[in-house]
Amino acid sequence: MGYTHGKAFAKEIGDLTEERLHLSCDPFWTGAQTATLDEVLAIGRACLRHHEAFAPELMEEMRGMADATGIGVNELVIMNGFTDFVDIIANPAVLSHTRAKSVLPGDAIDCTAFLVAPAASAYGHGYLGQTWDMHSTATPYVLMLDVRPQTGPALMTFTITGCVAMIGMNEHGVAVGINNLLGAEGRAGVHWVYVVRKMLAQRTVEEALTVLQGAHLSGAHNYLLLGPDANGALRGYNVEHMATRAHVIPVESIYAHTNHCLIAEMVNGERPRKSVSHASTVARQDQASRFLEDQIGHITVEMLMALTRYHADGELSVCAHVQPGYDVESSGACVMSPTTRELWALWGNPCRHEYEAFSVASNSASNSAPTE
Repeated sequence: MGYTHGKAFAKEIGDLTEERLHLSCDPFWTGAQTATLDEVLAIGRACLRHHEAFAPELMEEMRGMADATGIGVNELVIMNGFTDFVDIIANPAVLSHTRAKSVLPGDAIDCTAFLVAPAASAYGHGYLGQTWDMHSTATPYVLMLDVRPQTGPALMTFTITGCVAMIGMNEHGVAVGINNLLGAEGRAGVHWVYVVRKMLAQRTVEEALTVLQGAHLSGAHNYLLLGPDANGALRGYNVEHMATRAHVIPVESIYAHTNHCLIAEMVNGERPRKSVSHASTVARQDQASRFLEDQIGHITVEMLMALTRYHADGELSVCAHVQPGYDVESSGACVMSPTTRELWALWGNPCRHEYEAFSVASNSASNSAPTE
């Protein structure tokens, strides 16, 4: 699968990898003093053993992609895990140089995610969805990836070229969404995209949660999970997860999350953010929460699509656009229904594009062989 993916998008993967290696050296993203490329690559190598231990099957996929593109496995893993990787660079304890002992305010990638339990929807279906906001130069690389492994369930993932998974759902109805957080505890470990992909190899939402809780994470993300439990009932969870600590909240109705911690004991694990970034995450949290609260019991897919297109009177809105000095935009959005195994996704700013409908195929191998 990695070789096929790499052959299909070799140029795009090369361009995006080169850009993200450059951005990993940039204090705009790390909130630290500038790192050298040699330092970035050395930190990347320190993470590889954690990935090999956590998901050897995905590292085999990376080697196939490396063969197809001519790009090193280390560089590909850094590109995949960029938003966790910058947490490592930002941690003064990782780069032991004197110049790196202070942490400057950083910028977070801004996503607005939401979970709707069956009881809060119009037709008894649960939904999970979000915008995916990133540096604007990442937008052209957005795609839907149809993954059908020889063993394990088929899945669809909203992702970018060269990336194993970001937001997605498998044929069993296990769905995962994410928000980036600015973590102060970055360390050599497993990057979030590999954790999401392994979560999407599970049959139940509890199994996916166990995968997340057992991962030696490198950086900070918020994870939203929705899927069947062992008895087939749809369950939802929100998990604020720093590299070294986590807090799990079961979701019985609605839940919205942006890019700052909402749990008091998790807040001191965040690093400072720039004023525009802070104002954005607070504004979007309020907008999404109020939107969902006003529609409890009546929420439909169309309403959630409208939420991803939401614009407030000011510039800071769920549907994010590039602003002077703040190169972040909504590069796409996705809404998923574990009940029906349907996904709706679009590329670029939601207010400028139409959603396309997808469905997760059934992979017969998943019914005869165990997941990895």
